[in-house]
Amino acid sequence: MIVIKTFFLCLLCITLISLAVSLAQAMHPRDTRTQQGWWDARRDSAGIAPDARKNAQLAIVQVYAAPTWGWKGAVAVHPWIIFKRAGETHYNRYEVISWGAGDKVRRNSNIPDGYWYGAQPRLLVDHRGPQAEAMIPQIEAAIASYPWPQTYHAWPGPNSNTFLAHIGRKVPALKLDLPANAVGKDFRSLRNPIGLPPSGRGVQVSLLGVAGVTLGAQEGFELNLLGLNVGLGFKPLRLRLPFIGGLGSDNLQKESVEPAP
Repeated sequence: MIVIKTFFLCLLCITLISLAVSLAQAMHPRDTRTQQGWWDARRDSAGIAPDARKNAQLAIVQVYAAPTWGWKGAVAVHPWIIFKRAGETHYNRYEVISWGAGDKVRRNSNIPDGYWYGAQPRLLVDHRGPQAEAMIPQIEAAIASYPWPQTYHAWPGPNSNTFLAHIGRKVPALKLDLPANAVGKDFRSLRNPIGLPPSGRGVQVSLLGVAGVTLGAQEGFELNLLGLNVGLGFKPLRLRLPFIGGLGSDNLQKESVEPAP
């Protein structure tokens, strides 16, 4: 009993500290320009994606995540995926967006590496060359098979993180490692509570993304309680924390056959 109480006390302390750090970060302006609302927030290129025209010979697959708009940006991120085949001079961007009627899966609604309503995106995955080329048909098939294209719930899901997690499960070569504050990544149907984690390699048990445990190649060990994730990544060593995502070495998954600006 003492061990259980100590465990939950430590878990509570970690959660509160993570929340405090996240709120402190959120107090800093995302963009130096004056903003009056979401319609005025910065959405131009962050200058991260390789120039598609200059790198027309390369197939490229990248995954990004940025803090969500408004107060939710202090506790969660919004992810998306971009890709282009060798010979193409433009990217395709796919993501799930809550607003608007009909299909929530959107294609090319935003700039490939654009700021997400004032928030600078972070690169999570960067694959280039033949391996990226081989992934693209699998990614397209995963997008087409997404089970909840017309449903969106910020918590516990399905949402934009559920969408990227679905792609990661279907395309293990992507080596996707969604951060711990990607709320919704662990959402699973009650009819399918056990399966692959978002990285596509390992095992996950999750009840609607509200409670569960994950042991994955990219995720390491992660415990989920009410959508708040705490864990330890192993490759590289990294604390996985709610609200802020994590602390430790960057875990960018990259496969590059030649440099690109």
